[in-house]
Amino acid sequence: MTQTLDKAREEVLKLYGNRLRLRVCGLYHEGDRLLMVRHRGIGPTDTFWCPPGGGAQFGESAPEALIREFEEETGLAIEVGDLLFVNEFMQPPLHAMELFFTVRATGGLLRQGIDPEMSLDGQIIEDVRLMTFEEIKSYPPEEVHALFAHCRSFDDIFRLRGYLHQ
Repeated sequence: MTQTLDKAREEVLKLYGNRLRLRVCGLYHEGDRLLMVRHRGIGPTDTFWCPPGGGAQFGESAPEALIREFEEETGLAIEVGDLLFVNEFMQPPLHAMELFFTVRATGGLLRQGIDPEMSLDGQIIEDVRLMTFEEIKSYPPEEVHALFAHCRSFDDIFRLRGYLHQ
């Protein structure tokens, strides 16, 4: 397990470390549950839950990147809605500007996906599932995305606006 975890940390550092990255993230919900992805190799406890998303590639619009990332990570085809807020994620050696959009599923089947830019033995996605707000908040703050520190209820997630910083 330690060797696999070390490999995941190496992949994260090699691909994303010590550079500014533009990420796009989607807020997808079914009823009172939000779609979340659990990553390893990020943070002090090696468990990090956040909404699906990833890096935009050169020449790719933010909505195009989010559609691609959602399919890769979750198996869902989506339609991108409104831009809600921007979060600056700073957890050295990682630094990302994150654009959060609402999304609506239009097809596909929910599944645990992969990060195609990572090696097969360095994959960091460990779980993909719909979670209640209470379940998300039951994790220690360092194990969930900082956006949840700004929320007291499920509805607050979709009321966030402007610039957030952890």
